[in-house]
Amino acid sequence: MLTALGLDPVAEAVYRAMLAERADGVAELAGRLELAEDDVRRALDQLSELSLVRASYTMPGSLHAVSPEVGLELLLARQQAELAAQQQRVATSRATAAQLIAEHAALRPFAAPGVEQLTGIDEIRDRLARLTRQVAAEVMTLAPDGEHTPQSIAAARPLNNSLLERGVRLRTVYLESVSNSPHTQEYLEWLSGRGGEIRTAATLPTRLIIVDRRHAVIPLSSDDSAAGAVVLSGQGTLTALCALFDRIWQSAKPLGENGRRGPKGLTDIEEAALKLLADGHTDEAIAKRLGVSPRTARRIATGLMQRLDARSRFEAGARAAQRGWLG
Repeated sequence: MLTALGLDPVAEAVYRAMLAERADGVAELAGRLELAEDDVRRALDQLSELSLVRASYTMPGSLHAVSPEVGLELLLARQQAELAAQQQRVATSRATAAQLIAEHAALRPFAAPGVEQLTGIDEIRDRLARLTRQVAAEVMTLAPDGEHTPQSIAAARPLNNSLLERGVRLRTVYLESVSNSPHTQEYLEWLSGRGGEIRTAATLPTRLIIVDRRHAVIPLSSDDSAAGAVVLSGQGTLTALCALFDRIWQSAKPLGENGRRGPKGLTDIEEAALKLLADGHTDEAIAKRLGVSPRTARRIATGLMQRLDARSRFEAGARAAQRGWLG
């Protein structure tokens, strides 16, 4: 009956027996349930791992069965935290698949139809320039790199202005953390004022540029987008990447709406950090995904754990799931 929560039949029987007769020891439980004492001990080990039994405070040396209201709720919260982590992994699976395609193309550059390999920043910029001249309707971009440099902004302004004047639709999703960069924020407001569509998200899975839903450019390595990239034009791959962009675009917030707290009392950055925290990521990994410094990531994580009254990251994930913060 409780196997879905991780208990085998013997452990469930022992747990129920301990709830009924809290003073029973291993020998009494074995006799009452007609089990071998070793089986009872293994069941108690399992119950202890699941936090369903603990050492008794009133009777030192004996075990106490945690009430179902507390113990089973913790197991449900643990499952919810694991489900939320799995959903987060599924949400980025398309990007991971695209990255694998890119890496495979790097190993076999002449054997992959619909895949064009680019090496080095100069080759990447030249190919992007050609694609930009050919664009007819729309450019869709995921920009997980954080703030822009003044030099990159100066180079982007005339290009984006030219596209908008031609009637090309520009849709870009930036990290929410770009609001911490005044010159990047000013550039985005300038772009928005000329018709560019800007949204922000707490995290983004990869850098991605899609031109007219016919060509997609992704880096070979998410750690160094300037080292190399691939241009993908296969129909199946483009369909998946366009679906990834559309899903992220729908959930992202229009420029200027980031930082607001949602119904759960969390900002988007806090909610994303909590999911990463529950999934076991380090402060450095969380910082990279959010586009913030490791110090800021630690401050966010510490604040969330304090709000949840949690002493560990796993406990924070379980408590967050109990409150519905990870749904």
